[in-house]
Amino acid sequence: MARERPKRGALPPAEETIEKLGKTINDGNHYGAQQMYKSFSARYVSAERYAEALDILQSGACIQLKHGQVTCGAELAVLFVETLVKGKFPCNEETLDRIREIYKMFPQISVPQKLEADDDMEKLSEALGAAKTRVEGCSSFLKAAIRWSAESGASSGGSPEIHEMLAEYLFSESPEMTAAFQDMARVSFHFVRGKYPEKFATSLVNFMGKCYPGEDDLAIARAVLMYLSLGNLKDANYLMDEIKKQVKDKQLALPQSDLIQFIIYLLQTLERDAFPLFNILRQNYKSSIEREPALEELLDVIAEKFYGVRRRTPLQGMFGDIFKMMGGDVTA
Repeated sequence: MARERPKRGALPPAEETIEKLGKTINDGNHYGAQQMYKSFSARYVSAERYAEALDILQSGACIQLKHGQVTCGAELAVLFVETLVKGKFPCNEETLDRIREIYKMFPQISVPQKLEADDDMEKLSEALGAAKTRVEGCSSFLKAAIRWSAESGASSGGSPEIHEMLAEYLFSESPEMTAAFQDMARVSFHFVRGKYPEKFATSLVNFMGKCYPGEDDLAIARAVLMYLSLGNLKDANYLMDEIKKQVKDKQLALPQSDLIQFIIYLLQTLERDAFPLFNILRQNYKSSIEREPALEELLDVIAEKFYGVRRRTPLQGMFGDIFKMMGGDVTA
């Protein structure tokens, strides 16, 4: 008896599609496979077979990234998140594990930060361009995942685990992170929404060895104030203690500045109901705080969080831009 043929237009099991497309990539046809991953997954989504669409997209993202096709892999990774949204999948350990598996496939390649006289500048330029592509691709994927998680069962600010992934990738892979104080703000934005202040402390201590003179205390102060602007006094204190510990262990010196002294006094003040003292501190250390306009803005948020003092205006400047990017205070 002849075997029954599948109906015209019927979708095969996802495993067959994954095997077929994987072979196409292994044969070197990355572009052709990319178009098929997108068209096949769209058909499964149209049929509301979301779980199978996810399997196809996850497999495609991982295998493209494994073969160094970062742009293709990132595109499929973003489609994976869009399918989580369409299928109304909850943010739980299973889905977070799948996001983590894709994240781990993004290449992590160190870029030389200092040049020697005989370095090949053309190769270095290509390496920097490739690093930028990796960071942009991974960022697009994880920012989309943060937005999905915020709407699918995680905290309103998005999954701390995904924030942590993005912070670590930005810090370790961004070619601009050598001494980029403004880029460190974006790293900090995600670290303070994560779960591990000790990792944040390690990044800050590493940054202290790379940044320009006078930016180390600003980076520390901003990090502490960003925790406090979320009402998180516990992790703000932990971060400061951990920085002191790591600096001591590495036989380095904590920056000795009025700004660091202000942060130490501020942490002590916020342990009590002492709004007048809070204002006195701001006034006495005004010149140090004004070194970075964002610090004043963060202190306004802190006054509202801890003492109920309403801000006169919404966040402006750099942090205003960060909070506005991509629809609110979830991503940056």
